[in-house]
Amino acid sequence: MSGRKETVLDLAKFVDKGVQVKLTGGRQVTGTLKGYDQLLNLVLDEAVEFLRDQDDPMKTTDQTRRLGLIVCRGTAVMLVSPTDGTDEIANPFTQPDGA
Repeated sequence: MSGRKETVLDLAKFVDKGVQVKLTGGRQVTGTLKGYDQLLNLVLDEAVEFLRDQDDPMKTTDQTRRLGLIVCRGTAVMLVSPTDGTDEIANPFTQPDGA
C-alpha cells in the first residue's frame, strides 16, 4: 500500500462544468468547478449561494447571492453533484392535502 492518499470521488470529470455543492450548516452553492485537491477543497467560479428561509433555516428560497470566485474548504463539503442532468421532481412521499 502506498503512502499516497486518494479521494473517493473522481472530480476530474466535473472540472469546467457546473456543480452544486452542499456545505455543513445548510449552505448551498452552485458554480463552475475550476479545481480541487485531495482534501476536497474546491474552487468554484461564478458561484451563486441559495439563501435560506428566515422562518425555516433548513429550507432554501429562490433568492440568491452572487459570490464570484470562491474556495470551499474540504471539511465543510457534504455533497457535490453535477448541475447538468438533474431535475427537481415532486416528492412521492408527501401526503396530498386533505388525506
